[in-house]
Amino acid sequence: MKKLFSYAALILIASLSSVAQAEEIRVMTSGGFTAAYKILGPEFATSTGNTLHTDLGPSMGKAPEAIPNRLARGEKADVVIMVGYALDDLIKQGKVDPASRVELADSRIGLVVREGAAKPDISSVEALKKTLLDAKSVAYSDSASGVYIEEQLFKKLGIEDQLKPKSKMIPKIPVGSVVATGDYQLGFQQVSELLPVPGVSFVAKIPESVQSVTRFAAGIALGAQHPAEAKALLDYLASPAVQPQVQATGLDSVSR
Repeated sequence: MKKLFSYAALILIASLSSVAQAEEIRVMTSGGFTAAYKILGPEFATSTGNTLHTDLGPSMGKAPEAIPNRLARGEKADVVIMVGYALDDLIKQGKVDPASRVELADSRIGLVVREGAAKPDISSVEALKKTLLDAKSVAYSDSASGVYIEEQLFKKLGIEDQLKPKSKMIPKIPVGSVVATGDYQLGFQQVSELLPVPGVSFVAKIPESVQSVTRFAAGIALGAQHPAEAKALLDYLASPAVQPQVQATGLDSVSR
């Protein structure tokens, strides 16, 4: 079955690519979809002959690597892949073609602990609350999932005051990395960003009733040098043929 999907994906790439000569497609992508992109991007490049120049950065925030900040200072891109509502902001600003927008995947928040540590119970809202209160330290990301945790989740659970002294938003680097070193006991981030990190054990997604689902989407930057190739890449990333690979990275396919 896996080989069948791979063949279907390769056939799709061939049908999408009508380019006479190879081009370099400039892609800016944020963390949640990066694991899937690292699998699918090389397949697309190999089959079309195009190359992908990739810049990584968060969908929002003050870091210079953040995609909106890159575009604001004039960095060039053909494709941007990011949190859906952040992409919508760029569309409103006139930096991304609204007609090019495609929805790629849904990302949910999960928990990791250091490899070898006991896995706490977060199977219910009450269990999650107890785990957080019992924890010595908690880390979360500086992107969409971390903003939700800091500004909404702790309040929903009624433990904002108790968590404030022992929790921290981690900028720029994967949250799992500071859990792997033992600097923090618990690490929360989108599942697709936790799974690739060595030295941690994935526990579970947080309960659906307090979950925040982040939709990842993509579009073509206005002024893109290679819009046709960019569209072929987006069509491929959103195609049914590649959904098994997308799901394997911890993302959920978008219902179409």
